[in-house]
Amino acid sequence: MIDQPTLTPRQRQDLRTIAAMIIPASEEYRVPGADDSAIQADMLATLGRDTKLVAAALDHLARLAGAPLAELDAAKRDAVAQEFRKHGGVAAATLVRVVLQCYYRDDCVLGSLGLELRAPFPKGHVLPDGDWSLLDPVKARGGSLRRAP
Repeated sequence: MIDQPTLTPRQRQDLRTIAAMIIPASEEYRVPGADDSAIQADMLATLGRDTKLVAAALDHLARLAGAPLAELDAAKRDAVAQEFRKHGGVAAATLVRVVLQCYYRDDCVLGSLGLELRAPFPKGHVLPDGDWSLLDPVKARGGSLRRAP
């Protein structure tokens, strides 16, 4: 088994801070910010192959800030974020993607968007067990052989 790299405590703190900057909480829509503990836990649990790029982005942020982001005043944090957006490259894009994908799969967020918290099919229509009639058109086509790539 390959050891997955993990984020340091400082990187985790900066991730929480930058996530809140990307998507702040909204009382109007009753949704948490991207710094919500459940969303953060999802991010950390699902980083996988993105861990190195996210860590690189957080290290770049730390160099720009010169201190943990949470310790900076709002104006300084915004200036650091703007500089990061200009020069962060692929690592910055990966960081933003990770924040967005974890945020928009949170149940509270999906509910606030009017999306159901289940798969869209069969939309309340129950299919009887063992009813494979939906496959009849596929079976009628017959088999086809194709070369494997």
